[in-house]
Amino acid sequence: MTRSAVESAFREHWGRVVSALVGRFDDLGLAEDAAAEAFARAADRWPIDGVPDNPPAWLITVARNRALDTLRRRQSLATKNTLLAAGLPQEVNEMDVEPTVFTDERLELIFLCCHPALSVEAQVALTLRAVGGLQTEEIAQAFLVAPETMKRRLTRAKSKIRTARIPFRMPPDHQLPDRVAALLAVVYLIFNTGYGGRNDLADEAIRLGSTVIDLMPDEPEAYGLLSLMISHHARRNARFADDELVLFKDQDRSRWDADGLRRAQQLLDRALALGGRGTYVLQAAIAALHLQDPIDWQEISALYAELHRRTGSPVVELNRAVAVAHADSAAAALAIVDGLPLDDYLYLHTTRAELLTQLGRTEDAAAAYRRAAELVSDERERRFLQGRLAAVTRSGRDVTETPEAV
Repeated sequence: MTRSAVESAFREHWGRVVSALVGRFDDLGLAEDAAAEAFARAADRWPIDGVPDNPPAWLITVARNRALDTLRRRQSLATKNTLLAAGLPQEVNEMDVEPTVFTDERLELIFLCCHPALSVEAQVALTLRAVGGLQTEEIAQAFLVAPETMKRRLTRAKSKIRTARIPFRMPPDHQLPDRVAALLAVVYLIFNTGYGGRNDLADEAIRLGSTVIDLMPDEPEAYGLLSLMISHHARRNARFADDELVLFKDQDRSRWDADGLRRAQQLLDRALALGGRGTYVLQAAIAALHLQDPIDWQEISALYAELHRRTGSPVVELNRAVAVAHADSAAAALAIVDGLPLDDYLYLHTTRAELLTQLGRTEDAAAAYRRAAELVSDERERRFLQGRLAAVTRSGRDVTETPEAV
């Protein structure tokens, strides 16, 4: 058995092992440490002994034994005996594991990590660590903080779970819609963090999204979110050429992931079949319409209007303005853009510049591009904007493009 096979098992089973231990010992830190020891043991033994018939059962059993060892070291004899009498399992030989069917408690773990009592930053970090199995250093790198900072953030979050007695269970029915929305928002935040170039992080978000639909097969918004993420991610290889940004209309479609796009459409169809009309389903439908030829801008404009009605987001209204520019006129779109409170938002100024260029107002367009250049952080986007500014200054030709096309 190769090292890559062990790593694949880690990615597939980490969350399930951790959730099984949290459900049994009610201690996230203990569960993660014991799971890490179990996977280390697998890396040592599986290449020699072969993969067990039931890998997750083997891993959970070994991790459970390691957790018991830790508790025995921590606790006094009296406390230990009390806990054991209360029903903690005895050790089982890892080579004699029966193919027990362990309860899959990953959904409870995800809800625990995304509990509203925790900050959004803590929710994201805990989800990546406890459910996804990312190392502290990997999470720190993804969110551009020092590893020690991320370690303290995770430690504080776990302490908050203990002291606030945040339960490891499914939320009650009356809280479920809000909690599901928060969970999906965390997954989408992870995806957006990776979308600019961290494909590994975007892949992790998609894997988490797939886990959610496996565990919540009747939740249309989960299907909508996964469809949306896969649809965007399927174009990742075409978004840049020679490290330069390529607009949507100029992308080489042969570099798109056709299988991924088909999967995204299937997920959207499933969301709609389940009666989904929520914000992620709407965004997935919009993403699918952008892939059609010709593009139905009237329908996209109508879907953005509904999305804005639901969210009140000025960014959504900015995207609707782009659709209006195609379906109606640049003047009608500019009237929408000029009324939006988004002065510190890069894409308001790029969109405004493109509309002004289309209207022949090249000096105003150049000023908008310069304002956008003040806000950009990605060097590839900076070079792109510099090229646009030079082009509009030189000839004033039409450079209209949509925000999501980059």
